[in-house]
Amino acid sequence: MEATGTDEVDKLKTKFISAWNNMKYSWVLKTKTYFSRNSPVLLLGKCYHFKFEDENKLLPARSGCTIEDHVIAGNVEEFRKDFISRIWLTYREEFPQIEGSAFTTDCGWGCTLRTGQMLLAQGLILHFLGRAWTWPDALNIENSDSDSWTSNTVKKFTASFEASLSGESELKTPTVSQKETIRRHSDDHEMRNEIYHRKIISWFGDSPLALFGLHQLIKYGKKSGKKAGDWYGPAVVAHILRKAVEEARHPDLQGITIYVAQDCTVYSSDVIDKQCTSMASDNTDDKAVIILIPVRLGGERTNTDYLDFVKGILSLEYCVGIIGGKPKQSYYFAGFQDDSLIYMDPHYCQSFVDVSIKDFPLETFHCPSPKKMSFRKMDPSCTIGFYCRNVQDFKRASEEITKVFCHRIRFYHRRTSLI
Repeated sequence: MEATGTDEVDKLKTKFISAWNNMKYSWVLKTKTYFSRNSPVLLLGKCYHFKFEDENKLLPARSGCTIEDHVIAGNVEEFRKDFISRIWLTYREEFPQIEGSAFTTDCGWGCTLRTGQMLLAQGLILHFLGRAWTWPDALNIENSDSDSWTSNTVKKFTASFEASLSGESELKTPTVSQKETIRRHSDDHEMRNEIYHRKIISWFGDSPLALFGLHQLIKYGKKSGKKAGDWYGPAVVAHILRKAVEEARHPDLQGITIYVAQDCTVYSSDVIDKQCTSMASDNTDDKAVIILIPVRLGGERTNTDYLDFVKGILSLEYCVGIIGGKPKQSYYFAGFQDDSLIYMDPHYCQSFVDVSIKDFPLETFHCPSPKKMSFRKMDPSCTIGFYCRNVQDFKRASEEITKVFCHRIRFYHRRTSLI
């Protein structure tokens, strides 16, 4: 009886914490991110120059970013469209209960898993759509920033907590209405892109069946001693992503694999072996590979000597981003301007979206507001990622990285020693 009572207390505690976090991360302060018109902006290998054009034109307020001196600049809209087109994975609530736990939300603990999802999603976008792809509706979505604390937020918290106590919480369809798409697909290529866009997002859905959804990632994390509600570090998430891709049985995913480096060392022969291993004996095509390299950029704090290294990584065309952040707060770093990193923030609680239904809404999977953070605030523990389409691409990338970052990342041609 005593053990049963303890279990009930633990469940009650979990539900209370979940309800509190749902409320805590369901609102954000309205903040704008300022960009200088005098410095280039790098976003996953693409460079944008915000140069003076017309001092009478203002950057639209809904963009969530503002150019210094209040002038719109060259390539601003192109940058916004590119940034918004990246897939944004955030905290969610009211999704199917995670097996072995009482959690129906990852608010307060799942941010590193979410940033890992965003990095993998970018790799899949490069694989299926290419770096030049952008979402045609990217500039049509509204800024998700909401008002600060309101009575509605408090009511939402109360209702969520009461429902969690009674066990009557039901899955809801998202409240965000989908904009009617009046644009017709102009050709088969555009239609194919839209199909893969939706398919990639569906693989990250918050349900037990989604290949790279939170439920599956937590299952693979158990082998690393992690469970729902625990803190996941960038290195652990790298191995979880590798396992998730290895176990994926979808036919579209048989042409891609993940390699995780050890001690900042990539063994080229091991990578090439993974790329040349085919599920079908009659298929001789190389596999694409996402290379994940867990690194530590200092001791207790990030060493500023690594600033140029991080900038160099984010400037590469085959970079898929960095799983990093501030201490105990994970962000997905995708670019930089001057000494500030540009990132997407998973710390925003949104409603569960059933990605199994036809034409599920896409808006909540795209971030309308880029954020910036000083490099000095970056946590030293992070995981960087690269995508190589084939063996030839990998060899070219390894040569370039070795030439530029030989003191940070090592590529060895010999096989790892199995001791």
